[in-house]
Amino acid sequence: MSTALQATQPAAPGPIRRYWKLLLAVAALIVVILLPTPAGLTVAGHHMLGILVFAVIVWMTEALDYAVSAVVIAALMALLLGFAPNPAHPDVLLGTSGGLGMAFGGFASTGLALVAAALFLSAAMTSTGLDKRIALTILSRVGTDTRHVVVGLIVVGFVIAFLVPSTTARVACLVPITLGIIAAFGVERRSRFAGMMMITTVQTASIWNVGIKTAAAQNMVAIGFMEKMLHASVTWLDWFIAAAPFGVIMSVALYFIMTRMMPPEARNVPGGRDAIRKALADLGPMKPAEKKLLAISLTLLLFWATEGVLHRIDTSTTTIVAVALMFLPGIGIMTWKEAQPKIPWGTIVLFGIGISLGTALLQTKGAGWLAQILVAQLGLAQATAFFILFALGLFLIVIHLGFASATALASAMIPIVIAVLQNVSTPGINIVGMTMLLQYVVSFGFILVVNSPQNMVGYGTETFEVRDFIRTGLVITLVAFALVLLLGVTWWRWLGYV
Repeated sequence: MSTALQATQPAAPGPIRRYWKLLLAVAALIVVILLPTPAGLTVAGHHMLGILVFAVIVWMTEALDYAVSAVVIAALMALLLGFAPNPAHPDVLLGTSGGLGMAFGGFASTGLALVAAALFLSAAMTSTGLDKRIALTILSRVGTDTRHVVVGLIVVGFVIAFLVPSTTARVACLVPITLGIIAAFGVERRSRFAGMMMITTVQTASIWNVGIKTAAAQNMVAIGFMEKMLHASVTWLDWFIAAAPFGVIMSVALYFIMTRMMPPEARNVPGGRDAIRKALADLGPMKPAEKKLLAISLTLLLFWATEGVLHRIDTSTTTIVAVALMFLPGIGIMTWKEAQPKIPWGTIVLFGIGISLGTALLQTKGAGWLAQILVAQLGLAQATAFFILFALGLFLIVIHLGFASATALASAMIPIVIAVLQNVSTPGINIVGMTMLLQYVVSFGFILVVNSPQNMVGYGTETFEVRDFIRTGLVITLVAFALVLLLGVTWWRWLGYV
C-alpha cells in the first residue's frame, strides 16, 4: 500500500479506545466491590451485585460476545463468591469450588433443557425446509391485495411460532420468503411496501413471543427462576390462555398500525400469488423427513397443550423426548453431524449462566436487598397488584432500550422482579402469576432495531429505515402497554393473576 493511501486510512483505535466498554464494566465492578458492605447485605450478596452491574453493562454495551460474557461471569462468580463467607455459614469461606458450583447451577435447570431441545427442533425445521413449506402454503392462499398479504404474513408468524421455538430461527426463515414476495410484486427494496412487509414480519415474531410459552428463550428464563425460587411453574396451556388474547389483539393492532403508518404505494399488485405458488412448487412434494417432522411437531404441540389436563409430563420432558425421536435410526430426520453446526451453542451457555446469575443473586440475598430499596423508592410496599404491574412494566420497557437481548434482560431482571414481589405487603398477591405477566413485558423489544436479534436480522435486508422502525415501534409499544394494563383489570384479574 502506498504512503499516500496509508495517510487516508483512519488510525487504528488504541486498546483503551477499543475496549472502553469492557473497561467501564470492570471499573464499575471494582467500585461496587470496594464499597463498604451495607447493613443487612451478605458479603457474597455484595459481590453478586457487583457481578450484576458488570453483566448489565457488558450486555447493554455488547462489550463482549454473549457467550464469552457468560464464561467471564462464571469465572467472576467462582472467584468472588469463592473468597466470600458462605451465606449459610458465615464463619467459613464458600470456596472456589462452591462458587463455581453456583456459577454452573443454572445448567441443571429444566428450562435449559427445553431451550436446548427447542434449538434442535428449529434446526430440524430449517434442515428439512418444513418451515418454508408451511409459510408458503399459507401465503399461497392470499390474494394480490397488498393488505391481504400483510394479513398473510401475520398469520404465518402466528402459525410458525407454535412449531419453531426460536425467534431468530423463525425470522431467519421468513425473511427470504418476505424478500421473495417483495421481488415478485416488482417493487423496490426501499419502497414503503417492502418496509411495511419486513417490519410486520419482525414485529409479529416479537408479539407471539408473548403469546406462546415455547416461542422464545426468555420465557424459559422466567420459568427457570419460578421453578428454582418459587417452586412453581406455569403450564403451556395456562400461559397460552393468559397470553393469547394479548397476541390476537396485538396482531390486529399491528395490521392497522403498519397499513396506516406505512401505506403501500399500490393497493393491488398482480402476479404475487403466482410467484408464491411457483416458489412452493419449486420445493416439490413433501419429503419423508418433512412428514416425520410434521408428525412429531404436531404430537409435541398436543402434549404441550394438554399438560396438566390429560397427562402430567412437563413441557421440557416432552420436548426432549421429541428431539430424541428425531435422531433415532429409522426416523432419521437428521443426524447429529448435520445438527451440530446449526445449533447456536452460545445461546445455551448464556441461558445456563444467566439462570445461575439470577439464582445466586437470590441465594446470597443480593436480590432481596436490592428489592427492598426498589420497593421503598417506588412506593410498592402497600401498592395494589395493578400499580405494581404498571410500575414494574414501565421500568422493564425503559430498561429494555439498553439491551440487545431479551434473554439477557430476563436473566438480569426477573430475579429482581421476584424479589420485589416477595417484599411487598399486598395481601393475596399472586407472585407466580405476576412474574409471568411481567415476563410478557420483557419481550417488548419493539422500539429499537438493536433491541433484539430478530430486529437486526430484518434490518440487515435494507428494506426499511431505522426511523420507520422507531416511529412504528413506539406506537406498537404504547398500544401493547395499554393492552397490558387493560388486561390487568379484566382478563388477568378474572384469571387470578392480578
